[in-house]
Amino acid sequence: MLTDGSFSFPRKNIGLEVELNLVDAELRPSMTNTTVLEALNDPSFTTELGQHNLELNVPPRPLAGASALQLEDDLRAYLGAAARKAEESGASLAMIGILPTLRHEHFDQKWLTNNARYSLLNDRIFAARGERTVLSMEGAPLPGRQPERLRSYSESILPEAACTSVQLHLQVAPEEFAAHWNAAQALAGVQIAVGANSPFLLGKTLWHETRIPLFLQATDTRPEELKNQGVRPRVWFGERWITSIFDLFEENVRYFPGLLPETDREDPVEALDSGQAPKLTELRMHNGTVWRWNRPVYDVVDGLPHLRVENRVLPAGPTVIDMVANAAFFYGAQRALAEADRPVWTQMSFQAAEENMYAGARRGFDAQLYWPGIGWIPPDELVLRVLLPLAHEGLRRSDVSDEARERYLGIIEQRCLTRRTGAAWQREYVLRAEERGVERETALNRMLGRYLELSATETPVHTWSLEA
Repeated sequence: MLTDGSFSFPRKNIGLEVELNLVDAELRPSMTNTTVLEALNDPSFTTELGQHNLELNVPPRPLAGASALQLEDDLRAYLGAAARKAEESGASLAMIGILPTLRHEHFDQKWLTNNARYSLLNDRIFAARGERTVLSMEGAPLPGRQPERLRSYSESILPEAACTSVQLHLQVAPEEFAAHWNAAQALAGVQIAVGANSPFLLGKTLWHETRIPLFLQATDTRPEELKNQGVRPRVWFGERWITSIFDLFEENVRYFPGLLPETDREDPVEALDSGQAPKLTELRMHNGTVWRWNRPVYDVVDGLPHLRVENRVLPAGPTVIDMVANAAFFYGAQRALAEADRPVWTQMSFQAAEENMYAGARRGFDAQLYWPGIGWIPPDELVLRVLLPLAHEGLRRSDVSDEARERYLGIIEQRCLTRRTGAAWQREYVLRAEERGVERETALNRMLGRYLELSATETPVHTWSLEA
């Protein structure tokens, strides 16, 4: 199909998915997703792994014009409707990378969403690993404190449900896919550093974006023996720059055994020969169980096949406007890097891009990232000096309106100038509460309550007050 030019590409469409948490009156996880979904009765919302999760799939749209402004309005409308239905069920919505009030008991298998696929995925991952999930990580310390360490176990894959993210989709032509995927990989570290929103897990202060190590550990199919042998994890950054989307699908088949044994009677070659777009059900199912941070997507819509880059590094929240700003920064910078005369990935190793991702996730604005021609640089300085001008240029080339471009990239600029992400705000709030003598559990609960109040005001996180 790649050789024959089979793919539809009328224009660059974007799409966005947001994973959400449901919390009860005490701000604990509310296991009511089925009830809320039935009340919503909207196909844009669907289940996720845990009973305290929902997922919103916003209809795709072109990137050009005032589309981003409309996306912000649409997101707010969808989430407002969901919040009202949740409230009728005694719950509230929380847009946050990891719910800080999660406890170990919320990882009990009984809290898996009642869906055969989730149960099968849980059973398959545990059968492959042959042992319990180990959650082990050391955090970036709060100012003046020692690093905190988490060592915990789980008998299910529900720690994955703690990771609530935003996924950004970009439809691209086959010949452009490799450049856009490589650009997304190069951007991952700085994306996470300036968008971090997941600093707490099971009562511990961990990475600024704890979703990154948590997701990897929660879905790891490798026992210790295979890790030591260098077998690749299914949550994967990758291992090389690519020249075609085919490289990624080929790696997925070569390195990862199938987890979900569902097959389709369709003969894809026959479908293609008869002028139809094959569904490639098994390829798509398998692709969905290899959790690349930038995932290749093959899809068929209205009988037409297309390809997408799915960017999966960002957490949910803190506000709608912050999430749309993160998206605008990504789409703009990605396009500018993808179309550069001398691509950034020809000037830096793939390993450097991966190390940037982990550094940005662990330390946020305090990280040191590598960038060609500069060397080691803090994320805020890298954005302000290099990537923000590129993002403006990329959005201009995508015919994004000046109003939208300035609105959203202005928020990224101010976030870098104030050095305040959702994670930085959460950490500072809890630190101040503890300095006043409040215990950690109470501090986290109060922080989440204030977070939800401020999130509802729709003012971007860099403007949030730290007053209780």
